[in-house]
Amino acid sequence: MASRSQTHAALGRAVRDLRTGRGLSQEDLAHESGMHRTYLGGIERGERNVSYANLKRLALALGVPASQLLSRAEEHESG
Repeated sequence: MASRSQTHAALGRAVRDLRTGRGLSQEDLAHESGMHRTYLGGIERGERNVSYANLKRLALALGVPASQLLSRAEEHESG
């Protein structure tokens, strides 16, 4: 199993919150972002270190600026 840092876990929670808030399944978001569903699941579990390019793809698919996605992750990280 991959390691799970607090930072990666916080980003995963932010992605999951935005995804579920928009009524999307992991499969829907994976399709919209051009990612594989298992990769997206790894992001949401905090097991993946997401590149900037993939962060931008996720934000676009979620309909938010990347800065908002990161801001939500920072909120989760700080408690």
